[in-house]
Amino acid sequence: MQGFMERIRQHAEHVKNVGVHCATEETTKQALILPLLDILGFSPFDPTRVKAEFSADFPGAKASERVDYALFCHQVSVMFIEAKAWGEKLTNHCPQLARYFNATPEVAIAAITNGREWRFFTDLVNKNVMDTDPFLVIDFEHLDEALISRLYRFRHDEFQPDALRTLAEESVYLNAFKAVIKASVLDCDADFVRYVANKSTVQRTLTAKFMETITPIVKQAVAQSMSEMVANSLSAPVPTPVPPPPVDVTVAKDDPRADLVDPANPRVITTYAERRLLEVIIETLGEEADIIGKDTESYFTVLYQGKVNRWLVRYFADGKNPRIQVAVPLTEERKREIARAGLQLGSGDSILLPKPDYLMRLPGVIFDAYDFCKDDMNFKRTGAAI
Repeated sequence: MQGFMERIRQHAEHVKNVGVHCATEETTKQALILPLLDILGFSPFDPTRVKAEFSADFPGAKASERVDYALFCHQVSVMFIEAKAWGEKLTNHCPQLARYFNATPEVAIAAITNGREWRFFTDLVNKNVMDTDPFLVIDFEHLDEALISRLYRFRHDEFQPDALRTLAEESVYLNAFKAVIKASVLDCDADFVRYVANKSTVQRTLTAKFMETITPIVKQAVAQSMSEMVANSLSAPVPTPVPPPPVDVTVAKDDPRADLVDPANPRVITTYAERRLLEVIIETLGEEADIIGKDTESYFTVLYQGKVNRWLVRYFADGKNPRIQVAVPLTEERKREIARAGLQLGSGDSILLPKPDYLMRLPGVIFDAYDFCKDDMNFKRTGAAI
């Protein structure tokens, strides 16, 4: 994952540097579009993965109509791409691309791009009918690095139509919720003002006149509250790593942080920190990741497909310095990721992890370990090299 992120960053710089020189659609394809497909594992030199000027006898398609690129996985078309010149503005809906998408049920994704901006579409509103609005927009001139992990899902060896449709649905919900929050909280619409007044200790009837009076005050309160939260987060000292105190296993059963004792072996005690570690890894990899947690007397481990020899992470919570081991070697590149995350190396090629949530800072290492465990070639011989 870390290597993929770096290649995407380099591509973004490449787009900024050469984009203005792409005066035609063909130049844009060669200089900007095909390089990204190659990063995603869809080599433009492999006709089993990328077919240019793709055409078929689709109902309603004109004889001269062709989609610029069709991407294939396992000899099945999975994604269509319509290319535009660098200087051309994109429209959300391309009738030609939509016709091809609508007539090809196996295709999960359609994209329109001018090399600088990519807009990805699927069929959330009506099955097998391309949506009018994109579920994901990536602008390589102003790259949002938070979106790189989403783009990772489009890689040839990771391309899963159902997972991408789930990602699309989540993206649509996220954008919709953000819009509502912005409209309600930042703009302080009437419903939000009424909600604040009802939750406060103000004992007044919410007449139209009173609502008009308190609306600017609520706006001021929102602005001050947000400023205070930002200031507090910036000035808060970095907490000194402190191992969690031992938890009494006799606490109430309803306590979500209580230890869980294995009835078959009382010496196997699964702590909240161990359960949280598994949650963090699932949040990083996605719900579709085929992993489970397994506790032992010595450590907690996260397994791929429940296979004990395919462990992604081992978590050792004993002692003052909780730590993890990962399934891949800590190369110099991975050590740099660990250093950027503000974490330290421990003994035995381990990583000190004061809190399970700190693992969120190492998505590259987690994805690398997951990819290693998924590859059968790594388990045909003991000690297979990465």
